[in-house]
Amino acid sequence: MSIILPRFVKNIFATLIFLAFSVNAFGESGLFWKAESPVSKDIYLFGTMHTDDNRVTNFSPDIIQAIQSADAFMMETLAPNNPSVLMMPDGDLKSILTEKELEKVYELAEFHVMHREAATHMKPWLLAVIFDSPKPLTPFSQDNLLMTKAEESAKEVIGIEDTQEHFGVMDSFSLDEQLTMLRAVLKRTPAQKERDFELLLKAYLAGDSDKIAALDAKITGGMLPPALWKKMRESLLEKRNVVMVERIVDEAKNKKLFVAIGASHLAGRGGLIARLKAAGYALSSVANSK
Repeated sequence: MSIILPRFVKNIFATLIFLAFSVNAFGESGLFWKAESPVSKDIYLFGTMHTDDNRVTNFSPDIIQAIQSADAFMMETLAPNNPSVLMMPDGDLKSILTEKELEKVYELAEFHVMHREAATHMKPWLLAVIFDSPKPLTPFSQDNLLMTKAEESAKEVIGIEDTQEHFGVMDSFSLDEQLTMLRAVLKRTPAQKERDFELLLKAYLAGDSDKIAALDAKITGGMLPPALWKKMRESLLEKRNVVMVERIVDEAKNKKLFVAIGASHLAGRGGLIARLKAAGYALSSVANSK
């Protein structure tokens, strides 16, 4: 059986991380930073939102100039070569969900331009990511467009994580936990999704970390059991941030970098800004990031 996947799988993990696990405020605001060290090349750090909304894809000259001045472009991961990492290893949702839930999956699959068979074989956490978007996701998201800008300037493109570890983070969650995520999303109405997206986008455009954190707790924290919410925050942000900073710093030993990464990874005690400072970098906010 051939499973046809949607075209937007590249870095779709960023959607989950931004919409569900947004920035923890820690006295830092802004989305675009320059990190400098006397023993390293410069690092431009830009927090992204995985959407093709033109309010975030009309890039400022500062961003374009920074990409052009860099030796390499880094993003969370590159497109998976093996789409099986996105699919359930055994069985499908047709044997797990109720008839009512399955009908909702089919309805949302059609809305998101997905084949039913692909939807029912996809891992539940990934369906939750896709289905929580108020409009169909496309390959023209902000981070992918930034990558295209880098490729047009003949820059090396590097994935901070390989696709197996990037998408495999969610495999640490049991099937029941993934189904809890999916069922929470299936209960949400289009109006709720649109409202929450606009609130998050408004906070993102303002670079307001405090507002994003408050929306985070209200929207996603209210959807899931507290223990699952805590586990997801630790797995998706805290643990990954440690590894991401190590790899970014290692690349910056010999290359000037432009790093595009989900905005959720920037601030907070364990965020990339704090971790780069701890590694000896001086960080300054770059104006006119949007």
